Amino acid sequence: MSHVKPLAIGLGAATAKHEHLEKLVMTLRPDGPRAVDGDPSASRLPPDPAASARLFLALWPSPDENQRLVRHLNDWSWRQGSAVVQPDRLHLTLHFIGALDRKRIAEVSAGLKVPMAPFEIRLTRAEMWPRGLAVLRPGEPPAALTQLHERLAQALRALDLPIEARDFRPHVTLARRAAASTAPATPLQHIWRVSSYLLVDSAVGAGGAYHLLQRYD
Repeated sequence: MSHVKPLAIGLGAATAKHEHLEKLVMTLRPDGPRAVDGDPSASRLPPDPAASARLFLALWPSPDENQRLVRHLNDWSWRQGSAVVQPDRLHLTLHFIGALDRKRIAEVSAGLKVPMAPFEIRLTRAEMWPRGLAVLRPGEPPAALTQLHERLAQALRALDLPIEARDFRPHVTLARRAAASTAPATPLQHIWRVSSYLLVDSAVGAGGAYHLLQRYD
């Protein structure tokens, strides 16, 4: 398996409007996140090696971009009971792969390397989708994002892995069960500069932690 590059992700407290942003940075590693500021509460157990991996491909914000997303998250008026996404889990899914035998991880990780050039995503639409799903999405997905999604679909097919049948609707999920919550009135012009994508294990059975398997630059 090729060398895995650590990923720095900004964390913060973002479950209420104007809540103070914690300055905590974590590094995801193949054996699970490690709190680099010494906060033991941020550490999580690695996935059970006997269980299947549960994989997805995603774009992940840099610490600075994560903080901008969190500020937007805090500007929403969340209805009581909304399940607001934790700041370290904010991302844009490219493909959900699902269950995979861990014996195939090295093969799949190598096979999902595709060409990409850096590009920008302009996140300008804060919307409430059916079933109370609050999202942030681009008004017009850039061609480079659509191309990356299609190249990864071709790579998944070559690996005999499933492709979701539904259309690709790129978005960042902000909250679930959030019907009747209100988006900020101020127009959003968030520019996300993308230079890499990730293969991530969502680690079912280990507290739902995310574990980086591979970063592709």
